Formats: sequence, C-alpha cells, structure tokens
Amino acid sequence: MRQDILNCYRKVNPHVSVDCVLIGFDGEQLSVLLVKRQGVVDKDFCDTKLPGSLIYMDEDLDEAASRVLSELTGLKNVRMDQFKTFGDKDRTSNPKDTLWLERLHSLKAPVDRIITVAYLSLLKVDKKAMFTNYKYAPCWKPVSEVDRLAFDHKQIVQEALVYVRNQAELNPSFLFGLLPRKFTATQMRKLFELVYDRTFDVRNFHKRISQMPYVVALDERETGVPHRAARYYKFDKNKVAK
Repeated sequence: MRQDILNCYRKVNPHVSVDCVLIGFDGEQLSVLLVKRQGVVDKDFCDTKLPGSLIYMDEDLDEAASRVLSELTGLKNVRMDQFKTFGDKDRTSNPKDTLWLERLHSLKAPVDRIITVAYLSLLKVDKKAMFTNYKYAPCWKPVSEVDRLAFDHKQIVQEALVYVRNQAELNPSFLFGLLPRKFTATQMRKLFELVYDRTFDVRNFHKRISQMPYVVALDERETGVPHRAARYYKFDKNKVAK
C-alpha cells in the first residue's frame, strides 16, 4: 500500500509541527528552499512556505522532519539538526491559516496553539540537490528576495540565518558545507560576505584563509576562465577534528 494512503490512517498531533530550513549556496547567493501549499484559492492568502507539517503521534521529531522533507520535495538522506523551537502564542492567530490546517489534516477540533521545532541544513545548490517530487513546487529562493511567507516562516528563516552566523563566529568551518568540494578564495569570501552581510578586504581575507589549517591549497587552478585562473582549495575535515 502506498505510503501516502497509509498516512491517512495515522493520527496527527495538532499541537506539534516541524519546519525544515534548508540554506543553499550556488557560488553567488544564499538561497532558502520553499514549497507551495495546496488548496489555496484566496489571492491574498500567501501560499509560499517552508517545507513543514504537523507530526504524527507515532513518530519522533527527527523522523517527522525527514518524512516531511521527503514528501514535499523528494529530498532524502539530508542531515538536519534542530536549531530552535517556536511557540509564540500568536503563531496561529490568522484564521485562514488554521482553517487550511484543519482541512488539510481533516482535524475534528479547531487548531489553537502549535509548537514548531525548526530544523536546519546547509546544502550546496547543485545537481546533487535535485528534487524528485514537484507536486509542491519546491524551489530555491534567494534569501535577499524572500518577502512574504505563510505563518511565521519568514521569522524562522531570519532566525536560521542568525543561528548560522553565530555558529560561524564560533567555528568558521561550520560554513564549509555550503561550498563545493573544490572552491576558490573568491567563492569562500563571497559566502562569508553573504553570511555576515559585510564586505571583506581581499588581501586580509587571503591572510585569514592562510591562518585556517583546515583550508588546504591545491595544485589546481581554474580553467577556461576569462580572468587570471584562481587556485583551488579544499576543506580538510580531519584537521578540524584535531
């Protein structure tokens, strides 16, 4: 029997949900993964949201996050970590939002307060992050262009970016999950500028790289570029562990 049919018989917890914040970097800009919610006909009703949903009574939070991400985007085996819980009493104050949830999950009782556990993952935006389920129109949206989202999802995205910045302050290697296997100093600097929302001096940033023992210079350079070929670097996880 198909999993979506089996899910129809599972009891939903109307008070707990999970939301997945996937931050991606394509070498030029930071983006966040968004989906469309079904059954929205009101043009004034925002239909864009983070991949998220209420959990089932018989699953734990990590299982729920993986299930929801897979059902809404097709992405599987994505490592996600809890980064914050959202429980403001006014999160479900919009009656259109609560009505949509009640209809979606066929809830008999009205939705009141919902606690959301938010998960975060940093991904490279490349062919490996291709979607296999387009029912909910998953897409990468530049963070700088995120304007209006359903529920309090815009706040969740903003809190996720603050969390990423704080983690990078403690350990800059936290950001290397966003970079390709081989990257240039320019790509790395661009990423840090986006995360910190500031401009770094090129010379000083190169000096900063030289002080990171886990950033290893390779004997390889860019090819087929109109400018001076830049050296490639790689991230050495073993040196971070030491």
